[in-house]
Amino acid sequence: MNPLDRYTCEEALRRLDDFLDRELRPDEMRHVEEHLETCEVCAREFGFEKTVLQEVRTKLQRIDVPLDLRSRLSRLLEQERTQGGGEEGWSTTSS
Repeated sequence: MNPLDRYTCEEALRRLDDFLDRELRPDEMRHVEEHLETCEVCAREFGFEKTVLQEVRTKLQRIDVPLDLRSRLSRLLEQERTQGGGEEGWSTTSS
């Protein structure tokens, strides 16, 4: 089978976090989905990772974050999106 037609377990697992976050290109998403449909071991790992991610997201929604921190994070995220830069915007000091 052509390696471009089907991902191996290693390739699928390496992309699992990005797959869960929907950060892969459409063709990569399709390849991972196809692999998960045919590989029980990777499908179990996917189920575990998905559950962990959902639990973390649920717990994070319960945390009260100070308004100034939310504003600062929003500003930095927007800056990152528009500039596509590296970590230079992620300083631990106040702006």
